[in-house]
Formats: sequence, C-alpha cells, structure tokens
Amino acid sequence: MLLIALTGMVQALTEHWRQGSALLGGSLLVAAVLRGVLPPARAGLLAIRGRVVDVVCYTVFGIAVLLLALTITRGSLTVG
Repeated sequence: MLLIALTGMVQALTEHWRQGSALLGGSLLVAAVLRGVLPPARAGLLAIRGRVVDVVCYTVFGIAVLLLALTITRGSLTVG
C-alpha cells in the first residue's frame, strides 16, 4: 500500500497528476481492505478509530479521489 501511494506521489509531482491521483485513490482502497482483514495487532497505523469507521473512511475517500482523477479531464499543474 505504501509503495502504491509513493508511486502515486511521484507520478503527481512529475506532471502526471491524473495517474498519480488514481494511484493514491487506489492505495486508500487497498488500505480499506487491509484494515478490514488484518487483526488489530497487525493493522498498525491503519487503525485510527474503530474498524468499521476506518474501513468506511478509507473507502469513501478512495472512491472520491478516484472519481475526481477520472472525471477531471482538463487542466494541468504547470503554470504557463
């Protein structure tokens, strides 16, 4: 999951922000799955609140980022 997020950040910083955003959204969805299946002792920093709240938050934010990345088709991060 961390490798996916890091790859997404690199993509976003190298002007491929749609692909980077999609990878970041995907990493949030992977985090939701991992938080749902791992026991609390193994969840580590994925465990912030209760399991259900964590899974719902990771899923909602992951889907929101993916939808934004896939639906915004114009613009770029560069100026000029």
